Amino acid sequence: MVLIYTTCKNTEEAVKIGKIILDKKLASCVNIWPLQSMYYWQGRLENHLETGMLVKTLEHHLSEIESLIEANHSYATPYIGAIEVRRFNRAYREWMSSVIKP
Repeated sequence: MVLIYTTCKNTEEAVKIGKIILDKKLASCVNIWPLQSMYYWQGRLENHLETGMLVKTLEHHLSEIESLIEANHSYATPYIGAIEVRRFNRAYREWMSSVIKP
């Protein structure tokens, strides 16, 4: 399993991207939550609300999901990171394999 993390400008954008991912059967679940982000952009400190998104998927769907996020994201430079999960429960793994395309 791989967890893909990104942030979106708002909940609506995250829901739109998450729905595309799920409709294409590229992930088993997308978690979305509000968060506050701080970073420097073009020399200015930015501090504002964003929406976090965590996508639960399989390694072989990673590049397709990354391309999909980039194509549907409003940020010029969205962060898209992946974390490999070495172990997770069998019941979830069985369910996951039933909802994601092989």
